[in-house]
Parts: sequence; structure tokens; C-alpha cells
Amino acid sequence: MEIRVSGHQVDTGDALQTHVEDRMNAIADKYFAKSLSAHATFSKAPHAQFKCDIVNHVMQGLMLKADGQAGDAHQAFELASAKIEKQLRRYMRRLNDHHVQAQYAAKQEEAAYRVIDSVEEDEPSEPLGEAPPIIAETSTDIPEASVSNAVMMMDLRNTGALLFKNAGTGAHNMVYRRSDGTIGWVEPHG
Repeated sequence: MEIRVSGHQVDTGDALQTHVEDRMNAIADKYFAKSLSAHATFSKAPHAQFKCDIVNHVMQGLMLKADGQAGDAHQAFELASAKIEKQLRRYMRRLNDHHVQAQYAAKQEEAAYRVIDSVEEDEPSEPLGEAPPIIAETSTDIPEASVSNAVMMMDLRNTGALLFKNAGTGAHNMVYRRSDGTIGWVEPHG
């Protein structure tokens, strides 16, 4: 597994890099020996704290993200790696459930979106106000999954929303985390 350790205004010495490599390899060996890569980024946080962000690319279509914040860089990494380990443990438990494993045969569909500059008008139809600029352009795969598996993927990716193709209906659906902590599900009509 390829492991990268970097720091934003933080010196990542040999001891920290060795610790990160050993811990990430131990997690990979325990849960998913064929993990592709991991990247740990250390930065300074407010109040003399260190922040560690980990992105673990386990396999095609499965990326785990976690972060930890503590007074020491090693402690921040331990908090983040514990979250990654917990996510992998849940994922592996889910895969070992044979009923779910049959439903999880994920097919993926490619999706792309682009940001297009707006057309200049003589008189704007709406006041410009405080609208934030849209600066994203990306392409990604849309997994085919059941609603419960889509929620699991959203949790593993540590994102607020996930667009997926519903395995039962074939329609594009979305699950998202609401501000009260519950999960919302958007399913189109017809």
C-alpha cells in the first residue's frame, strides 16, 4: 500500500512518518490487505492544536475519510486512524453478511458535471446578492446499490450526500445527512 505523509506548516519528522506507515499498514493487514493508498495530512488548528486528515483509498469506488484534532500530532493521528479503523470494521462486517453481500454486487455508471459560465445579460433578472461562486468540475462513478448500502457508502466516504442508482428501481436516488443527524432519501417520481 502506498502511504504518503505530508504537513501544512507542520514538520513531519521521521518518527511521525514511521508511526503513520506502521499504523496504516497494521489497519490494512487486519481488515483489507489489498488497500490501494493512504494519505495523512497534518496541519495546525486553532488553540495550539494539531489536525490530522486521513484519506484511505481502499479499493475502486471506496474511499474512507477521517480527521482527528489534539494537542499533539501523534494523538491527532491516533484519533483519525481509530475512525478509519472503525469505518473499515463496519464495512467488513457488512460485507460478511451474506444477505447483504448478494445485494452489494455494485455496478457503476459514469457521471460528469461541468460548471459553465453564465451568459451576460443586459439587465440581470435577479439581484446578484451574496450567491457564492460555483467552482467545481469533476467526474465520478455513480454506484448501483440499495438504499441501506448507499447510506453505508456515504458514511464510509464521510460525505454529506451520495447520488446512487437504486438497485431495486434502476432510478437515480440520493441520500443525505440532515442537520438533525438523521438520513434523508430523495427518490424521483415515475
